[in-house]
Amino acid sequence: MLVYNSQNHRKQELETIEPGKIRMYVCGPTVYDQIHIGNARTFLSFDVIRRYLMYKGYNVTFAQNLTDVDDKIINRANEEGRSAAEVAEEYSNAFIEQMHRFGILDPDIRPRATREIEAMQEMIQRLIEKEHAYVADNGDVYFSVRSDHQYGILSGRELDQLRAGERVEVNDDKRDPFDFALWKAAKPGEPSWPSPWGDGRPGWHTECCAMIHRYLGTPIDIHGGGQDLVFPHHENETAQAMCAWDHALANYWMHTGMLRVNGDKMSKSLGNFFTLKEILDKYPADAVRLLMLQTHYRSALDFQTDQLDGAVGTLERLRTCVKNLRWAAKNAPEDGNLTDADRALAKASSEAQAEFCRQMDDDFNTAGGLAAIFELVTAANKYLAEAGETIATSVTLRAADTISELAGVLGITLDAVESELPAELVDLARERAGYAGADPEEAAEVLLAARQEARKAKDWGTADAIRDGITALGLVVEDTAAGARLSRA
Repeated sequence: MLVYNSQNHRKQELETIEPGKIRMYVCGPTVYDQIHIGNARTFLSFDVIRRYLMYKGYNVTFAQNLTDVDDKIINRANEEGRSAAEVAEEYSNAFIEQMHRFGILDPDIRPRATREIEAMQEMIQRLIEKEHAYVADNGDVYFSVRSDHQYGILSGRELDQLRAGERVEVNDDKRDPFDFALWKAAKPGEPSWPSPWGDGRPGWHTECCAMIHRYLGTPIDIHGGGQDLVFPHHENETAQAMCAWDHALANYWMHTGMLRVNGDKMSKSLGNFFTLKEILDKYPADAVRLLMLQTHYRSALDFQTDQLDGAVGTLERLRTCVKNLRWAAKNAPEDGNLTDADRALAKASSEAQAEFCRQMDDDFNTAGGLAAIFELVTAANKYLAEAGETIATSVTLRAADTISELAGVLGITLDAVESELPAELVDLARERAGYAGADPEEAAEVLLAARQEARKAKDWGTADAIRDGITALGLVVEDTAAGARLSRA
């Protein structure tokens, strides 16, 4: 399996620290508002990467933090006249809710910055003792960037080529403009914790490094995040790890490409800024996933909102194919000798699975993986259209299982959970078809059989009356090559 490593800008064979096990960390959100779809694209990408690694048999331990103390949280709290803790709790819960709606698996470990103060202070003290950090006159603690001779190893940036003020915070308390805060001295009205250097709170770059070391150990196999985090956030993380523990923070650094909307940078002023909640309130999560996964995770994604309707249609095409395959298999006679068409579909299923894995093994190419699924769907639809009554149950079920399984690796659900049929079908079957039982499933089959008999006899009045009675119960009669069936309207 090849994985693109952002640190050396090339694909590498995945070699884990422990055989069969992967320790993986992805930077979580700063919880001061609903996350936008750019954030969501990153979390989706690593959800699929995690799912595929698990599909390949790896034991994956996945951690993701919540930054619940930060300037943005404090500013919002001040604007709204409430505490930073209240703001953080509201949007932590909102983030988790939207992740569930989007089909993102919960992390195995979800540390919150405010609950990890001790671990951060221990790391900071270690850096001070090793002369990689210092306490400023104002009570802040800064990491001395120039003390790390490998600084820039991740981003490839050289300090002397950077102008102070472009991507760094400049103030008179630092020894060097590039130094960054590990601990911020308390200000009036802000949340703070006691420390050896005075009351204060952690800097943003501090938390992930300390949490990774505490919960996963260092180095880990994979560290992920958005491309915008490479510098300075991830560069600062790996610098702290190298200086505190004398080894790398992660063996593989993975970053998602940036997201644009309808060709432009996402911006509230342009009216093209969307939260994930806004999108999921209008479109099925599986359709949104489907649209995003058609672009490789490292590539820039141009999120075309007018393509979401098309994604809904594509999702329905996939679900309908699986549904038709299962329906045909359910109503087909026992397998006899396999025909050339049966063997062709069986081969298409095997080839789709192999091609899906080949694409995903090449740095998690979801676009190629989806193409393999669509190839099988095309073959399956052709088979159903041409096979007539010679359906092979085993081959048909295998095709349905393969499509559903591969889509499931991408977190896309195709097998809908069928709701129970209404009990009123029994009354309708008694009235229209002389049914004497009490099972809605059996009543449905009796009604469909009676409707079919009426149609054969050209008794359109009876056939239409049965159909209208079914429709009144919120159901639809679908006529397929394998026979009629009921579905929810």
